[in-house]
Amino acid sequence: MKEGWRQALVKRLEIRTIPRMVQKRLAALAVLLIGLGIGYFVYASQTKPILPFKLGLDLSGGTQLVYRADVSNIPGADVADSMAALRDTIERRVNMFGVSEPLVETQTGGGVTGTSEQRLLVELPGITDTQKAIELIGQTPVLEFRLVKADVESIPPDAATSSIDQYFEPAAITGKDLQSAQLQFQGQTGALNQAVVVLKFNAEGTRIFADVTKNNIGRPMAIFLDGVVISAPIIQDSIPDGTAIVSGNFTPEAAKELARNLNYGALPVSIELMQTQTVSATLGAEAVTQGIMAGLVGVIAVMIFMTLWYRLPGLLASVALLVYIAVMLALFMLIPVTLTAAGIAAFILSVGMAVDANILIFERTREELQSGKTIEEAIADGFGRAWPSIRDSNISSIITAVILFWFGTSLIKGFALVFGLGVIVSMLTAITVSRTFLKSLGIRGKTGLTKFFFSSGFGR
Repeated sequence: MKEGWRQALVKRLEIRTIPRMVQKRLAALAVLLIGLGIGYFVYASQTKPILPFKLGLDLSGGTQLVYRADVSNIPGADVADSMAALRDTIERRVNMFGVSEPLVETQTGGGVTGTSEQRLLVELPGITDTQKAIELIGQTPVLEFRLVKADVESIPPDAATSSIDQYFEPAAITGKDLQSAQLQFQGQTGALNQAVVVLKFNAEGTRIFADVTKNNIGRPMAIFLDGVVISAPIIQDSIPDGTAIVSGNFTPEAAKELARNLNYGALPVSIELMQTQTVSATLGAEAVTQGIMAGLVGVIAVMIFMTLWYRLPGLLASVALLVYIAVMLALFMLIPVTLTAAGIAAFILSVGMAVDANILIFERTREELQSGKTIEEAIADGFGRAWPSIRDSNISSIITAVILFWFGTSLIKGFALVFGLGVIVSMLTAITVSRTFLKSLGIRGKTGLTKFFFSSGFGR
């Protein structure tokens, strides 16, 4: 009676095990189909192209300009705000000329005297004409409103170009306080209307301009454009509405151009070109080709090694690696991530991290097999024992990527972003995808052939 009960229980357990194994194999099939779908999506997106990869300057070609910003007359507490306004202004300016995906960022670098200096980095993809790139930035005017010093009786013609500070007070209002500029015509009835530019200041500029005009009635205020006095009207009354008129015998065309340039960015601080670098489209395309070839060779070599050394688990890990690559490429398109040569190197490095996790798992699984456990038990325990090492090493890599991204320059940030993203995705694929594939095999026996497929190296 007792023996019959045991047989009935075993049969019932076997019936329950079959659906579980079917579920595991369906899960593995679903993961495989999802990976194939993502891979096809990436391929189709590039052949159309629907979502092309966003390439950095070193891969797409273009021009890089580095400027030094003159912040000597700006209080230390206002330097950061002035540099942020400068960055936004230049970005609006280059966008107006249709430059695709420009990069404009501020940096703090060491000067020749050992003191830190403020710099502006401008990258213009697709523009390989350096002079044109310089003109895009150089056409943006520097607008300043300066009071004539009280003890100055006369101003020589070359005062603006020789020693401004000798005759004029520091700028009370600059381009960062400007909200809009508009072309208008002024003049008496019957006379030829004069083209002027009417400026409207933002809230902060309105407040400063009201205070300056209220406290300096009767004093001349010079309006500087790119260091040249274009108008020096005498303050007649307080101007509380934040409106100023720039007149300088402009032609309608010149006034219109000035208003346009001011609207798209009057610089809050003056800048000086320090360095230029041009990457031709040919060199960029060559770098892309070389990067792709390096990646393909590296991935194929890793897959061959994994399959030969770790046999069946290595083959499944190679399939999981292809799923990882498809997911990463899709993320590059969807986020989107700007790919540079450093980013491609980080991607290839993250592939190595993905393989490293699988190697830890397989070595732990082999040790469990050698202790006499079944294949199913060895796989479960191998993953369990390998997880702490995988977790700790990946967390340390993620912390490194975060630090590099936080403190690095644009080149380092591109590397850090791709590397950190790759480490996170590789950890997930190694633990989930590889494990799903291995569990779907359903191998339980201890035959010689089974042990051979789950051993490593060139021995049995």
